[in-house]
Amino acid sequence: MKQDSKPIHSPLTGYGNDISPPTSLRSIPASDKSDPKPTLRMVDAIAIIVGIVVGAGIFRTPSLVAANTGSTALFLLAWLLGGIVSLIGALCYAELSTAFPNTGGDYHFLRRAFGRRFSFLFAWARISIIQTGSIALLAYIIGDYLSQLYSVGAYSSAIFAALVVVTLTVINMIGVRFGTGTQKLLFILEFSGTLCVIIVGLFIQPSTGALAALPAAPASGMTTAMGLAMVFVLLTFGGWNEAGYISAELRAGSRKMVPVLVISIVMITVLYLLVNWAFLRALGVERMAASAAVGIDLMRVTLGEAGVFLIGIIVIMATLTSINATIFTGARTNYALGRDFRLFAPLGKWNARTSAPVNALMVQGIVALALIGLGAFTRDGFQSMVDFTAPVFWFFFLAIGVALFVLRAREPGAARPFRVPLYPLTPLIFCGSCAYLLYSSLAYTGFGAMAGVAILLLGMLFFFAIR
Repeated sequence: MKQDSKPIHSPLTGYGNDISPPTSLRSIPASDKSDPKPTLRMVDAIAIIVGIVVGAGIFRTPSLVAANTGSTALFLLAWLLGGIVSLIGALCYAELSTAFPNTGGDYHFLRRAFGRRFSFLFAWARISIIQTGSIALLAYIIGDYLSQLYSVGAYSSAIFAALVVVTLTVINMIGVRFGTGTQKLLFILEFSGTLCVIIVGLFIQPSTGALAALPAAPASGMTTAMGLAMVFVLLTFGGWNEAGYISAELRAGSRKMVPVLVISIVMITVLYLLVNWAFLRALGVERMAASAAVGIDLMRVTLGEAGVFLIGIIVIMATLTSINATIFTGARTNYALGRDFRLFAPLGKWNARTSAPVNALMVQGIVALALIGLGAFTRDGFQSMVDFTAPVFWFFFLAIGVALFVLRAREPGAARPFRVPLYPLTPLIFCGSCAYLLYSSLAYTGFGAMAGVAILLLGMLFFFAIR
């Protein structure tokens, strides 16, 4: 793309090195709208990041990791490596977030590096696949658990899931203080519940009879497929990149994103290691590999059926925390899209009174509800959404890693309060990890991956149509 002799800068987006868009797509003047205010404290940011990452996944994926490692040492090593890779990625994000703080997060980084077409494609994917799909998936987890406690009919899971999305969307529309306050409350409940699981697994002796009743995976059924194990581990670590969407709203300034990211990743890694150590002590790697729900099995062999009810509540709290944080950050991409393209101008309105992108939150909620409705009529809807979400997610994650190299070369004079250490080795490791996970997700999802690609192509056609 040809560069202008003088970079174009917007008060919000501040991009350089991009040609001015046509009138129909030109950004709305900043004076027409309220801008985000730095209202988030560091503890708010940490609660949001940890809340997104530590969800129901830690109670589902350990059995898959155990089946693909085959030993206690390799099992724990996989989780430790997951924390290290995530920390490397967080350092790359720390440079981008401190150098180019923006409510648009990934969208803003990709626009600066690759231009309007690519950033539009990313925003389209966030609205139609990545973020709304994650919200719907998480909501269905809660719907399934609540339906086990109290069913309201054939579509019980979908009804509960929809109620969760509506409630949390309204909470975030009320205002950023109410939304982050809810997030901190949910985070405390989630952390307390996870700590309860750790204590039970490490300090309560399992019942011999209940333990013997659980199936154990035969040695022939366990493999040492470390690469596949890492796919599940890193999926469980996913979500810390949402920090990019709150960098412009941090009260202490964007350069504080470095300690926020590092503290968050270290907390998550320690928590995951402790939870998995508790699973190992109570169940052993063979029973974990054969388990469909390691959290339920852990509580059943230690606390009985009362423990099963307790783990259900803990999983619901963990999932609610992830959904609320995902809703909070997801609407920021829609908001940035509305700032850049006049056709989507309603999404780019920021409510100064509540300090929230109300319209963007509303649209995000409607799309998530549509996906929930689709899942209600498709019995494998949960798995299908996982299939076509994962490849798209890792594709754009890889693009962010490449964007770090592009922006280093294109904007060498930009102020960088933090530079990723051991450049270019560190971002190369991050890009390599993303490329491998992109390949793995395409290889294992098949038709679902093609559906995601089809939606991306539809977004590109839509971009040219509105031009």
